[in-house]
Amino acid sequence: MNHVAGYIYLILAIILGILSNSFLKVTNNFTNIYPTIFCIITIISCIFCLSKTMSVIPVGFAYASYGGLTISAVTIFGIFKYNQIPNTYGIIGIILIIVGVILLNTMGKIN
Repeated sequence: MNHVAGYIYLILAIILGILSNSFLKVTNNFTNIYPTIFCIITIISCIFCLSKTMSVIPVGFAYASYGGLTISAVTIFGIFKYNQIPNTYGIIGIILIIVGVILLNTMGKIN
């Protein structure tokens, strides 16, 4: 598999991770069956895509990108869906996470 396919799998993993984590609240502690099934399927698919990514892209880069972008997107989802607005420090933290992911993927090197 080439690097382009690795990044496609990474994008899919991020999207699936966002979907799974964003809808966990709707499961109501896994008592609502359909949202629970949706979360289970999306997180398993997410882990599959992430494992495919890591066969091409270094583990640290792949997981840092996945984690950082998923955390940032779920936080933004929480702002719009649940009106959970972070304070100034939270906003600064999210911005730093995004900047860190950009720096890692553009300037980070593996020896």
